[in-house]
Amino acid sequence: MEIIRSKGLKGELAVPGDKSISHRGIMLGAISDGVTEITNFLQGADCLSTISCFRKMGISIENEGNVVRIHGKGLRGLKEPAEILDAGNSGTTTRLISGILCGQNFSCQLTGDDSIQKRPMNRIITPLRQMGADISSLKGNGCAPLSITGRNLHGIHYASPVASAQVKSCVLLAGLYGDSPTSVTEPYLSRNHTELMLRYFGAEVSSADTTASVQPDPKMTGQHIEVPGDISSAAYFIAAALIVPHSEVLLKNVGINPTRDGILRVCRRMGADITLLNQKDRGGELTADILVKSSDLKGVTIEGEIIPTLIDEIPIIAVLAAHARGTTVIKDAQELKVKESNRIDAVVTEMSRMGASIEGTDDGMIINGGTALCGAAINSRQDHRIAMSFAVAGMTADGVTRIENDECISISYPDFFRDLESLQK
Repeated sequence: MEIIRSKGLKGELAVPGDKSISHRGIMLGAISDGVTEITNFLQGADCLSTISCFRKMGISIENEGNVVRIHGKGLRGLKEPAEILDAGNSGTTTRLISGILCGQNFSCQLTGDDSIQKRPMNRIITPLRQMGADISSLKGNGCAPLSITGRNLHGIHYASPVASAQVKSCVLLAGLYGDSPTSVTEPYLSRNHTELMLRYFGAEVSSADTTASVQPDPKMTGQHIEVPGDISSAAYFIAAALIVPHSEVLLKNVGINPTRDGILRVCRRMGADITLLNQKDRGGELTADILVKSSDLKGVTIEGEIIPTLIDEIPIIAVLAAHARGTTVIKDAQELKVKESNRIDAVVTEMSRMGASIEGTDDGMIINGGTALCGAAINSRQDHRIAMSFAVAGMTADGVTRIENDECISISYPDFFRDLESLQK
């Protein structure tokens, strides 16, 4: 895809459903009793991988596009798959489903694409083994493929060394099959979609500070889930509207869960003109329409407990920082190194290629804003968030920006370029 300088963005848009909530809706629907109906489900490759895995374990799932119905069979209703479970490019699928599989009465193998087979899985293997799980890395390198044999599990209190919703969710889901309560304490609070949805389906979940706890063997029943727009997908249009002159964009029905809204808080600190309209509470998930106007931005320091609330948005925040007055410093973001790509290296390399003043650090980056960007050939590294971030950067650059291997965007936002084009003046 080739991107040229934009003359301005105008209009309104409904971004695709939240990826995190779509994943969890399939998983909890499958292990609950009765039918779960999900509307505004994200039809991205990652979420389709989750559907595929549960179908292989005997769960009937009707996918009609905007509506998905899961015919759940309860906590212990899954069947041994006849083939290897393939999570594709989805770290969420791989890590969360592992917690469920460890409590079953069968054996299976779980794998994914080349990227997944390089991502660290010891972070879930360690706590699951503390619970008595039989889980191992088949290659002995702490990565997928994983071999899992279901067992009776024990409840634990796990002090996670990282603030990761995937680790926390994996342990809590395994805790449903424990013999006593299970809790997870994080250094900072990560996104809490799992806790909210477990409670919505009928599980007994409590949260205090950075600790979440679940009681074992709950009676969960199918529910209706209306998935809000994904704030991580909205972030690209928020950024584009802020940095492209003469822009005004309204993003409809976007999730603004406080454990996910760090992008909004950072943008406001940078001086962004952002207004939240029509705020609602849908089953514990907050939503709003987000009105964004072109703004004069300033550099800020981003660190500490806000990082888990915007970890997926840091590449697009770096693009914002390149357009801001002064210096932006991003710290405590080591997690970027173990995403679909090493996002610190990717952002620094590709932003430098476009002429930005940027320096990578061990846990983040330093961006000196105000340098005019020039078009370049961008190596997406098959990472959807890198591809979309640099598509936005190209909208203010001189010349043409070419996004290589842009098909990776289908992982989370198949219609991204179409929606971007729809807002062009």
